[in-house]
Amino acid sequence: METKARQQRTEERRRRILEIARERADADGWSAVTTRHLADAIGYTQPVLYGHFPGGKAEIMLAVALEGFADLTQQCRAALGGTDGQRDIEAVATAYLDFGRAHPAVYEAMFQLSIDTQFAGAETPPDLRTGFETLAAAIGDDGDGTVTEVFWGALHGISLLERAGRMRPEHRRERVAELSARFAP
Repeated sequence: METKARQQRTEERRRRILEIARERADADGWSAVTTRHLADAIGYTQPVLYGHFPGGKAEIMLAVALEGFADLTQQCRAALGGTDGQRDIEAVATAYLDFGRAHPAVYEAMFQLSIDTQFAGAETPPDLRTGFETLAAAIGDDGDGTVTEVFWGALHGISLLERAGRMRPEHRRERVAELSARFAP
């Protein structure tokens, strides 16, 4: 019984470290996330933090990114209405863009920072593969995935340009409609 309680405390501490890292990164960027700050924030020493994440900040960013892929996939799957065509594509595109706007630091860890994970290969983690398959399902891509890569690339570009203030926010609906018209089966 004591082992189970210890495991639960360890998992709660790990969860808290990731939570604080996400909050700090969202507020001040990933450069503000340090092992010293995280250790202070959870009330433990840095060796305790490294006990949970031996790879330090890089491992923490990877864990945040992998959680982000699971969250993004869930949000995109929930948007799928079960109807093929433009409505599903628009719903998934909007869910994707909303996620990027709502979670900028997580999105950055997922797609812009160097994390030790492979895309489009045998070693691709399941959450990444499932996310890609969700995008493929939205556009009806049953080929080799190239069309899904182009769709994903367009969404990623829009997300980054919106966040940088390079696209007019009031025209998002029209951009999404244009994108979905081009990818509708």
